[in-house]
Amino acid sequence: MAKVRQDAWSHEDDLLLAETVLRHIREESTQLHAFEEVGDKLNRTSAACGFRWNAEVRNKYNDAIELAKRQRKEKKRANAKKAKQPVITVPQNEQNTHLESSKTEEVQEQQSITMDSVIQFLKQLKKDYQASNQSKRSLEQVQEENETLRNQISEMESKLTRTAKQLETVQEDYQVFMQIMDRARKMTVFEDQDSLKSPSFRMDKNGNLQQVADSPNQ
Repeated sequence: MAKVRQDAWSHEDDLLLAETVLRHIREESTQLHAFEEVGDKLNRTSAACGFRWNAEVRNKYNDAIELAKRQRKEKKRANAKKAKQPVITVPQNEQNTHLESSKTEEVQEQQSITMDSVIQFLKQLKKDYQASNQSKRSLEQVQEENETLRNQISEMESKLTRTAKQLETVQEDYQVFMQIMDRARKMTVFEDQDSLKSPSFRMDKNGNLQQVADSPNQ
């Protein structure tokens, strides 16, 4: 069955990947074998596991990787010394005791590496969590500032609309006022013209024309 898993990597997946790679390093194996083993367990391709290790996980376990490499070197030196030592026949009971002791030491060693990895992982997780919270707070602050600016812009647009309406009203009132003033001016001119009467004249006994004064009652 083809491996088609496409979902996101969980913390447990990353931890399994790290522990497997570190174990293969200690056991003088290759990372490719580690990726294949993890891929079989997680139903992912070895390429996907390798990409995840190099892109996301490896930087979090630099100290654990160095420790695993040192353990691999120590294991090589120990094997080399054993190869140089003469073969000594050991009773079966002692062999079993030695094997059990070796297995116990190996289990303890693996548990120690696992605990170091877990501690390192938890520290990194804490840093990521704090960074995430900081980013979240920054985003919330930016959103609040944007909301405040939008409210201010909306308020200014409302004021501008009211001011434009007021200006339009003032212009209309001004036009009406000018029309009233123009009509009033014309009416005044007409009244002045009507009030002016032609002078009256009469001839005296000598044949001269004299202007007749208007009577006060006229």
